[in-house]
Amino acid sequence: MTRSIRPDAVLVQAVIAGALSFAHLHDLAAAAGQTGWKAWAYPVSVDLLLVAAWRRLRADGPSRLAWCWFLIALVASLGANVATAGFLDLAHPPAWLRFGVAGWPALAFLGGTLLAHAHAPDHPTDTTAHAAPNALDIEREPTPAPTPTAVPVSEEPAALPAADSAPATAMPVPAALVDHARKVAADHAARTGAPIDTDTLRARLGVPAPMADAIAAQLT
Repeated sequence: MTRSIRPDAVLVQAVIAGALSFAHLHDLAAAAGQTGWKAWAYPVSVDLLLVAAWRRLRADGPSRLAWCWFLIALVASLGANVATAGFLDLAHPPAWLRFGVAGWPALAFLGGTLLAHAHAPDHPTDTTAHAAPNALDIEREPTPAPTPTAVPVSEEPAALPAADSAPATAMPVPAALVDHARKVAADHAARTGAPIDTDTLRARLGVPAPMADAIAAQLT
């Protein structure tokens, strides 16, 4: 099955305009003393820099670097079109024109290198976008309650004469530690179905036996 080829007016116009601009750049370079293949390389260099800057604008969005080199290449192309229209005597080109044409390769190389290696603006990548929900999920997972800082006790307290007769609730216990003990006891009861005993409470809280007895007394 054959497909009919229909000429596109926009494409034809672009080809004609590109060919004319290419020829003007070649004539200007040749008039400035660049003969042979060098005169043909100048329009290629200008057009490639123009395309590279435009692609950078399309891919990464507006940036000063891309706009700067796009305007430089555009001025070079438009300048060649105007200069070859009779505004300059190409038979006797001025010194500034020779200087500009001779310095263009280094300028175009610098622009192409900067456009090729310039980093795009920071945007959230797919990896970050997928990692964020996972981080939230990790934070939402239930974590065991941290063990509170127990009252510093370097060693078991020495037996006091009046300690045996004094009630267990006489030992002062921080309110925060009692609240945490209630949570530990409730968790133990939910998992085992039985109330927590004093030894288990002492092991879970990391406190000495007298303080565990005092806490257990307050939990009842």
